[in-house]
Parts: sequence; C-alpha cells; structure tokens
Amino acid sequence: MTKAFSHLATRLNDLALQGLYRSRRVVTSPQGIELAIDGEKVVNFCSNDYLGLANHPDVVQAFKAAVDRYGVGSGSAHLICGHSAAHHALEDELAAFTGRDRVLLFSTGYMANIGVISALLGRGDAVFEDRLNHASLLDGGLLSGARFKRYAHADVADLVAKLARSSGNKLVVTDGVFSMDGDFAPLDTLAVIAKNHQAWLMVDDAHGLGVIGKNGGGIIEHYGLGQDDVQVLMGTLGKGLGTFGAFVAGSEILIETLIQQARTYVYTTALPPAIAEATRASLKLVIAENWRRDKLQKLAERFRQGAEQLGLTVMTSSSPIQPILIGDSQRAVDLSNSLLKAGFLVSAIRPPTVHQGSARLRVTFSALHELEHVDQLLDVLDQISAGRK
Repeated sequence: MTKAFSHLATRLNDLALQGLYRSRRVVTSPQGIELAIDGEKVVNFCSNDYLGLANHPDVVQAFKAAVDRYGVGSGSAHLICGHSAAHHALEDELAAFTGRDRVLLFSTGYMANIGVISALLGRGDAVFEDRLNHASLLDGGLLSGARFKRYAHADVADLVAKLARSSGNKLVVTDGVFSMDGDFAPLDTLAVIAKNHQAWLMVDDAHGLGVIGKNGGGIIEHYGLGQDDVQVLMGTLGKGLGTFGAFVAGSEILIETLIQQARTYVYTTALPPAIAEATRASLKLVIAENWRRDKLQKLAERFRQGAEQLGLTVMTSSSPIQPILIGDSQRAVDLSNSLLKAGFLVSAIRPPTVHQGSARLRVTFSALHELEHVDQLLDVLDQISAGRK
C-alpha cells in the first residue's frame, strides 16, 4: 500500500481518543418528532425543522405536483436553462416576505455565504466577522482575499476598534441567531456602527427566518430593521421553512452584482423546481400560522425552567436552540448516548464546532413537540445526571 496519506489513519484514531470522532446515523422515517433510527423509534430533539414543516402535507403535495409538472432535475445553472417559473415566483415571494427589493436563490447556505462575500470583496478590502460565526461565513471571508478580521463574540467595542483601523470597502458579517449558542447578535447596534464606519452589514439569519419575530421575519423583524440598515440578508430554506436551499435578499444592485459575480451561483446547477414549489407552500404556512412560533416560545420556556431546577447549565438563549453546557467532549458524547438508549435523540456538539472545553448537548425544539415531550426529556436528564440510568 502506498505511503501517501498514511497519516490519515493516525488522525482518525486521535479524534476517537479525544471524543471528537463523528458518526452518521441512518434515519428510515420522514423528519418529525419521532424518528426511526437503526430500527428504533426515538423522540427527536436535535432537528432544525423548527416549525415542523419538513413533512407537512401541504408542502409534500406541492412537491409532488411540481415533480409531475417539471420533473426532478433543473437541468442546468440558472443562467443557462435551469431558472424555472417556480424559482422566479419563489424569489418574488421571498422578496415580499423579507421586505427587500429582490432575492436570489442559491443551492445551499454554504454556497450563498461564500459566493456573496467573495463577490463583494477582494484585495484591499476588509471583512469583520464575529468569532462565533458559522463556518461558511468564516470560509467566505478567508476565500475572498480581503483582510480578514474577527471580533470577540457580540463585542461591539472590539468591532469599532478594528473598523477604525481599516480602509477600503468594509463588510461586517454576523450570524443573526448563533446556531450553537442560540443567542442573538446585537444587530441594532451593529447596524449603527457599520453606518458610522461606511461599512455594509451582512446577516446570516438561517436560524431566525420563520422562527423569530411576530410574523416570522427573523432577526431583522425582531430589531425592526430594514434594507438600509442590513444591506445583505442571507436566509436558508432547510430550517424554519423545512425544505432545502438558501437565498440572499437585498437591493437591485446587490442582486445583479451577485448574478454576474458570485461564482457559487453562476457555476452550479439550480435547485430542483419542485423544491422551489414546496418552499412556496411552506412560506404560506410560515406567514399564516403564528401559533407555531408561539408554541416554540412556550416549549423553550418550559425546558429552561425545568433544566435550571435540575441544576443543569443552560446557556442564555431566547430561541428554540437551548444548549446544555457540559465542557468535556467525551462526557457530552456519553450523555448523548445515554439519552439515545432512553429513546431521545440529542446531539453532542464538540470542537471544532465549538471552542475547546465548551462541548454541549444541543437541544432544539419543534412546533410539533408537546409539553409532555419536554417533561419526559427533563425526567431522563435528571435520571442520567444522578447516575440512575
């Protein structure tokens, strides 16, 4: 056997010894509160399907009807022959929903973030990123060729100091709801700071869109901000909206610039049209059914109260993401495995996704959960913590 890449086996072994090895579980059921994994039914507390729309009958039916009309594949990139009427209609509806001039669909959120930052910045420019930003935002900043600067998490004073020392085009980039902590970016303050330093502000609201705000407008609605305050808004379709893909919303100039220059848009196959039609159906539900957001708040509040009574360290979060801080990676894995044996699927989040020493159980809620599910999870957590299970 060739010696090329012989170090890979050693690295994999090291990951296992550190409690950082990752494995996949095979799901044989539709997404929902109850999942079938390896032949066993479990209660799902780790999905990003916050509103419970991934298997909603209206969304499923819209997808099936669109397959009959459009087939499965889109056939090409948007700029060749892959941009269907379904894509175009979804872009228009998302623009209206977000209150922005236009929207551009991307195949994934990762591609959207890399494409946007690289299209807007280059050598001589600067990008400023929250230290806890999603990997796609960090990668986008690094790949752009701009000067890459990270500021301490949600630390506006640190950001101001870095902005004051920079020249050229400036882009401030942040998650809206931080995916592993569940807290909100101080977006109202960031918008003011960005304007004061002649910078644009980009927000990735993957975990806020559809979920946060009275009408599901996300972190932008929560803070009452508009297109002039946050010039670049990225949202994903595979979380609150329950389907797949992503979009960028903003001004006419922004969207036309991305159509011409975002390589991850220009050089990739468009989403299947059926996904766009399914998303149009889910967007209608997001707008019409406020009870889903109200229920998420009640579930999260019930969990926080119960977890604190049990003495668990629950991180500060007003979102459906409610992480329990564990610290040690192997301990987090062991707890996750114990929960799985008891019938509850809760992911252990470890470095490099989070900082060393901050491994956690990432508990997430769906509008399809009931209060009884929360109480059952708390009971099992109590038993495991006390060593009774």
